[in-house]
This record gives sequence, structure tokens and C-alpha cells, in this order.
Amino acid sequence: MLTNVPGIQVGHDTDEVGRTGCTVILCPPAGAIAGVDVRGSAPGTRETDLIQPTALVERINAIVLCGGSAFGLAAADGVMRFLAERGIGYQTPSGPVPIVPAAVIFDLGVGDPRAHPDSASGYRAAAAAVGQLSLGEGLVGAGTGASVGKLLGTAGAMPGGVGSHSLELSAGLWVGALAVVNALGDVIGRDGSIRAGARTPNGEFVNSFRMLLTGRLPPTTDLPGNTTLAVVATNAGLTRAQAQKLAQMAHDGLALAVSPVHTMFDGDTVFALSCGSVETDFLALGAAAVECVRESVLRAVATH
Repeated sequence: MLTNVPGIQVGHDTDEVGRTGCTVILCPPAGAIAGVDVRGSAPGTRETDLIQPTALVERINAIVLCGGSAFGLAAADGVMRFLAERGIGYQTPSGPVPIVPAAVIFDLGVGDPRAHPDSASGYRAAAAAVGQLSLGEGLVGAGTGASVGKLLGTAGAMPGGVGSHSLELSAGLWVGALAVVNALGDVIGRDGSIRAGARTPNGEFVNSFRMLLTGRLPPTTDLPGNTTLAVVATNAGLTRAQAQKLAQMAHDGLALAVSPVHTMFDGDTVFALSCGSVETDFLALGAAAVECVRESVLRAVATH
């Protein structure tokens, strides 16, 4: 679980009626070095420019992952309020300004399209994260309305969700990931089989990637909204440039588990967090990040 990384806390807020929600990842009080890499062509994000290695602020305080498309970005306001009440944030003469990047999935076609996470939802998820040593998986938080395999439309899709996995590379050195899986493509198992994906009316998998290769495109280009999000965290000490590179490398985990991935209809985004000072081999750290993201995606659909 991502919460195995020392200093990381995770909380969900789930709207089971509207079929949406948000997931908040709280960093240690002193913040975390962060990186981000956006590879999908339809992202919905907030404060990602601030994470770039050339930006002024060096540490962030939380990450918010949301349903609700761009409407869901409002959940970050509640997380900022939660942190500011506790004096956490970038210190300015006028008081702390919490640094809270966010990213969203498009789930408006699954539940109530008028339902989306708001400031109150973000606040509740942040409060739920405090002291939380475990986290829910499946259709919870930001993954409540998630689905996968939408090349033939929503009728042939399957549930996505939230998954998380971690590895202890050496004594006391942790790498963990959390993924919100809402992909256009199929989720592919380690044996190459489709674990969840687009299906024909009789329930058979169509293999979205092979369908695209043959040119047998669906009869409409009005594809449902998508996007897979991931957060990788470690207590290894990283520079800002290394954190950004770790986010880039971690995208390989998505490429191994989702097919096709990084499409024009996905907003695939990966964040990376460094919240410690443990020494590590960066090459091994990158491999562990890939593995954790891949397994997180598989776990997100394992309960369906």
C-alpha cells in the first residue's frame, strides 16, 4: 500500500449515489519533493506547473485525485483549507499557502453527471487520511465512477477503480504507488490476458489494441471520458529533477498494464513524491516504481 511509505497518509471521500469521489494523499508536515509527468492528451490538472524543477516552491503538501472531470478540481480547495487550519503550507508573510496539485478523471457518464467532488469532499477526504494506516481499493474515492475498456462505448466497459501496492527495496527503504484506473484501453495481466476491458454484447473481450491495428474502429468517435492517474511515493532522498524523472519512468507501469495507453482520449498523469532521505540506487528505484504502478493498476480491477 502507498501508506507503507513513511509519512504518507491517504483518505477517500466516496459518493455512492452520484458515483464519484476524491482521494487525498497527504505528505509529511514539512512537505515532499515532487515530480509530475502528463502523457495523456486530455488531462485535467491543477498546480502541475509549480512542480517543475525550475519553479520557486520546492515542496508540496498534498495531492488530490478526483472524479468529476474539471469540476472535481474544486476538491483541492477543501484540502488547502484543511491544511491551512493546521498551519501547513508554503510560509509567506501573510500566512501559510498549502501547495496542493490535483488531477481528475472523467466519470460524468457513469453516475449523476451533476455530481462531482467539491471543497467539502476534499476536506472530508483529507480529514479521513489523518492517522490512516490502510486504504480502501476498488470503487472508492476517486475511483468510485471509474471504468475501463471503453472503445465500444460505456455499454461494453467494465468497472475500474483504485489500487495500491508497495515494495521494500532494502531495510527501511519503501516505494509505493496508488492508481486510479479509468482507461479507454483494456487492463492486461502479467500473462498477457485481458483482466478487464471492452466487451461485445455477449460478454467476450474484443482486445482494443488489436481492434485498432486492424482498422475496425467503433462506429462513433464519441468515446466516453477516460484517464488513469498514479502517485508514486518513496522515502528515498531525491532532488526535484530526480522526482520528475521518477514520474516519467513510472509511466512504464501504465504501459505494461493498460493497452492502449496515453491516447488522445486519456489524460494519463503520474506524480512522484520524495518524503525522506534514505540513500538508494536510482535505477533500482525506477524499476520498483514501474512495478508498483503496474501492480496498482491490476489491483484496481481485481475485485470486480
